Amino acid sequence: MSSFWFYLPLHLLMVACLCHSIKAPTTSSQQSFKTDLFNLYHSLILADGKETTIHLLKDIPKRYYFVLEESRALAPFTITVTPCDVPIEWSILVHKASASFLGKAARGDHDTQEVSKSQKAPSMVSTIFNYKGNSVETYMGMSSHSALYLLEFLSTERDTHITVYLTTDTTSGHLYPELPMDPRIDVIGIGHTTVTLTWKHSPPVLQHRENIQYCLLVNEKHNYKSLCAAETAIRSSGMKLPPTLALSLSPYLLEPQQVMILSNSELSFINKASSGEVRQICMGTKNTYTVPNLSPSTQYYFDVFVVNLLTNASAAYTGTFARTLDEPEPKVTELKDGKVIQVVLDGKKQKFYSLQYQARHKKIQFTFQLCHGQVQVHITKNGKTVALENISGLRCFSLKGKLLDTYLVQLRSMEESNSSVKVQVSPHFHKPLFPLLPESLKIKSFSKLRTCNSVTIAWLGTQEESKYCVYKKRIEEDQVWMELRSADMCSGPESRHKSEKVLCKYFYDINLQRAVTTETIRELDAGTLYLFDVYLFGPSGIPIRYHSKVVKTRKKC
Repeated sequence: MSSFWFYLPLHLLMVACLCHSIKAPTTSSQQSFKTDLFNLYHSLILADGKETTIHLLKDIPKRYYFVLEESRALAPFTITVTPCDVPIEWSILVHKASASFLGKAARGDHDTQEVSKSQKAPSMVSTIFNYKGNSVETYMGMSSHSALYLLEFLSTERDTHITVYLTTDTTSGHLYPELPMDPRIDVIGIGHTTVTLTWKHSPPVLQHRENIQYCLLVNEKHNYKSLCAAETAIRSSGMKLPPTLALSLSPYLLEPQQVMILSNSELSFINKASSGEVRQICMGTKNTYTVPNLSPSTQYYFDVFVVNLLTNASAAYTGTFARTLDEPEPKVTELKDGKVIQVVLDGKKQKFYSLQYQARHKKIQFTFQLCHGQVQVHITKNGKTVALENISGLRCFSLKGKLLDTYLVQLRSMEESNSSVKVQVSPHFHKPLFPLLPESLKIKSFSKLRTCNSVTIAWLGTQEESKYCVYKKRIEEDQVWMELRSADMCSGPESRHKSEKVLCKYFYDINLQRAVTTETIRELDAGTLYLFDVYLFGPSGIPIRYHSKVVKTRKKC
């Protein structure tokens, strides 16, 4: 790095810094002069004992100064630089002034010629440290002479920011939490959707548990060498991440892209980024943690940070990575002739549920009864697709083939919520499991026939004599949507309370045009909402539920 900028303000800074740090008697005019100089350059002087955030523009070096006073004993100092994004270059240069110059500076009787000579003494300036990279780096130095130090920072990739911590007091504790001798994170367990981690305790945790906590960062891209770098990466993906310590102080100030999970004294932020999911989990002082809800066959990167709750400072363990186990082969359930099974499908995971059947007859029939939600049915015969359809209500597929043909049925929920369906396969076409269905399963109500205490409903029947049972349920207005949404079309009257039963009746009509029946339900309350259900029973006794109907009685008659 060029030393031109080091020399340019050197004589002024030497006067300003040394006058500020070395006590000596001065006149009021001299003191005023020194104060003006110090005020002019105070923004360039690095604060002692405080973490400073510095913003860097690409290809433009930035410089800060600090001064160490002359001492009989060696004066220790420590400088810690944390890059918050891209790799940077930084250096420490030192200017050791002569005793005569320091004396003149302290007395305020220096002249321009003396300063000029000091500027032209290259032997008095030396570079004591150089670093290039994005790791957190600490320099520890000792000095027995009065000296002016220059820190120069440069980013050659893009605009960025860093934090710098300077301290000359190495006896009264540390800003950053101390890491153990072995700062590695160990992976002690891997599952299909979980990874279990452990790490050695930070020494301060054993002494000041209330002021220290561990935070874990999980992502699919790479490890981060500091919490500062991790937060920068999350923000660059289009989100605003709350400050690390805001997790403890104000955990409810979330952005729309964030999900917060609180359980068992753990605080977890899940950031939904376009490039994937980034989780930040703070678990107090526990040093073993199982990360849940991961995806199978996926590589994840894990970083642990120990955070000082009093200073907001953190230190990073050595990050690790692990790949979750491959997703297990989907379990295939064997279908048996005539047996009905009910399948519940997880809408969030969008997984297929597989059923297999080996034909013992040339002609077979698959029957599906949708209980709840929306379901896609995919049927293959010996590996070739024979049916692919989103079903509703009751649906039958009649198929022809050869003996011992292998049929695979794959079911998938088409909604984010769970779906449910009943499935049956049978070669007996003449003995259907489900009753003959009418053209529509809707229940109709007649507005003109509504009174304050009665409601008239109607529904379609079929050409075969069947049993129909009517049930009613009183509901509130805010329950209507949920009742209709959560209705299980496969559930029968056994799931209803006995008091909800209105009546059961048999009917049929050879002429489908006249296969309609009505029923008037009496002894109702005025101005009240009722949910009406009709169940159709066939020869096998398995019920078919009509679509629920909500009707409100008149308030005044």
